[in-house]
Amino acid sequence: MTTVALVANERSGSSDPERCAECLRSFGAGVRRFDIEQIDEAVVSGVERVVVAGGDGSIAPVAAAAGAAGLPLAVVPAGTANDFAGRMNLPDELPEACRLAVQGTRMRELELGWLNRERPFVNVASAGLPAPAARRASSWKRLLGPLAYAAGAVVAGLTAKPLTCLVDCDGRELLAGEAWQVTVAASGAFGAGVVLDGTDPSDGRLDVMGIEAGPRLGLVGLAYRLRSGGVADHPRAFQTRCTTAEVRVPDGTPFNVDGEVVTAGSARFTAQERAFQLVIG
Repeated sequence: MTTVALVANERSGSSDPERCAECLRSFGAGVRRFDIEQIDEAVVSGVERVVVAGGDGSIAPVAAAAGAAGLPLAVVPAGTANDFAGRMNLPDELPEACRLAVQGTRMRELELGWLNRERPFVNVASAGLPAPAARRASSWKRLLGPLAYAAGAVVAGLTAKPLTCLVDCDGRELLAGEAWQVTVAASGAFGAGVVLDGTDPSDGRLDVMGIEAGPRLGLVGLAYRLRSGGVADHPRAFQTRCTTAEVRVPDGTPFNVDGEVVTAGSARFTAQERAFQLVIG
């Protein structure tokens, strides 16, 4: 019998920890349940792997702890967008996700991004329009589901001001001045289906993109390029790959970190190579 620690975020969109635990048991697992605030206890509970059931914002802290403890991580998507699961081609239906979590044997080593060495992320951390977009979307998730992210982006595009910033990547200046968006990416997934061009979540490096501010009407074309690919070819978009990024912004500037808004101000981002093993097959 495989023994798993189920770390469940009951506040995630479709989370049902008891149903998830029963489903894991149906595939032969011994299950020890923990709340999202009990990550440290979960990884030292004598289990063989860790299962996180929650949205994108729940995954990175559990992944960091599981990786440090040398335990594989399995993901049962239970959020609104589930961008990480989509990026990793993980099943989104509960029975198949639980079967993989218990019986999966194929692993993939993945990186983590870190904001100021304190906050890990598996997808992206973004300043500029994505932060107010996430705030708007959070109040519409129950009504609109994944469409809340698009609605939040539209409102932010119509009302938010450009961000004053200086972005350095491994000591090289990427962007200085006003920007609509600065994104630091690990897996590169965000916004209910967007994937930043060229990202590799296994290379131990961060992909950094800055979109220089311009006419507000131009945001429609930028949004289309983000969703369809090719944003790096836009004349106001700048993208590079690095291991350390410095994003200097006004004090109190919020970042959208894996779908959760974090007030950080100027921040230093680092990549942790081979930070955890994800069960993928």
